[in-house]
Amino acid sequence: QVQLVESGGGLVQAGGSLRLSCAASRSIFSDSVMSWYRQAPGKQRELVATITSGRTTSYVDSVKGRFTISRNNAKNTVYLQMNSLKPDETGVYYCNAVSPSPLRTYWGQGTQVTVSS
Repeated sequence: QVQLVESGGGLVQAGGSLRLSCAASRSIFSDSVMSWYRQAPGKQRELVATITSGRTTSYVDSVKGRFTISRNNAKNTVYLQMNSLKPDETGVYYCNAVSPSPLRTYWGQGTQVTVSS
């Protein structure tokens, strides 16, 4: 059973930084596309950032230049460095893995990020 465990969330003031981590229980990273999603209160879950197995990254427009997604396959871990955080980025941040063969999707349990104004 693959598990994704997020950590690094917390309370931060607007303009501050947090670094989220997502560790997998076993190695699925080498071929998986890894992503971070967030869900604000009362809103749908949205994709924030993605990194492919080849380390190609993509971001939602609102976080470009402030967030950085990275991965360490040796540690089965993906990271999200978040800088210049804004209050409307408060929510639960979820790690997602899409393994291509067989095609499966995995979710972490989420980590709360609260940005105070």
